Amino acid sequence: MIKRYIYYFAFLMVSFGYPAKSFAPGSSLKNNFTKKHMAADEISVAVKTQAFETYLHTLFMQTGLDKAKLDFNLFRKALVGYYNIQHKPGSSIKPILTIIDFSKSSRQKRLWVIDLHQKKLLFNTYVAHGKGTGDEFARSFSNEPNSFKSSLGFYLTAQTYQGKHGLSLKLNGLDQNFNTNALVRAVVIHGADYVSADFIKRYGRLGRSLGCPALPMKETQPIVNKIKNNTCLYIYGPDKTYSSPFLTEASAIDSFATQIFALSAS
Repeated sequence: MIKRYIYYFAFLMVSFGYPAKSFAPGSSLKNNFTKKHMAADEISVAVKTQAFETYLHTLFMQTGLDKAKLDFNLFRKALVGYYNIQHKPGSSIKPILTIIDFSKSSRQKRLWVIDLHQKKLLFNTYVAHGKGTGDEFARSFSNEPNSFKSSLGFYLTAQTYQGKHGLSLKLNGLDQNFNTNALVRAVVIHGADYVSADFIKRYGRLGRSLGCPALPMKETQPIVNKIKNNTCLYIYGPDKTYSSPFLTEASAIDSFATQIFALSAS
């Protein structure tokens, strides 16, 4: 898929005035992309933005996220955050992206796990919010200990452990003032009996956690094993106070372009 966008960059560059002979059949992409005037940081903002937009829309459709009822603008935010986190010094983030939409009713499947390289939607399931956050709908969020509320923002997954809920996954919150107390609060991904379609039928909503994004018991192990150890999680909710440096689109697009050129030169 990435190779496709390398060639798409070439098409856009010709459209924006780069010499067509640079991309003639048989020419070396590696040589072309390592020329001084083809350096990633010298490509116009318009070219990089158009390539990113094409990638974004194509990925959304190919993974079937439209049919899985993920909001496109939310997907955009999550992918922007993914590329910004990927660009951090020393980052070794894996190409797996997990999105939780706490603006949806807990009666709906509001968690998605996406394999960005394979262009596959791996999981789409239920997820509970904290009991201090709301009943059927998540209304209030917090980073404070003992609030029993869910926390918004970007996370990197860490290691697993066996806790009182069985297999659990630690989370490192990345957004200052919004989720950086996740480890201190023991906000982790774990399974729970109150996260199921049967519970919804009986009570009209999912059960609630003490702030953890809790999953259906049957899906906890496969999901945790897929997303553990340095993958990106983005939790969205209806909170107008939330902001994040990871939502800066310009730097995410630069990160995307840098990745394309790094692969083309390898």
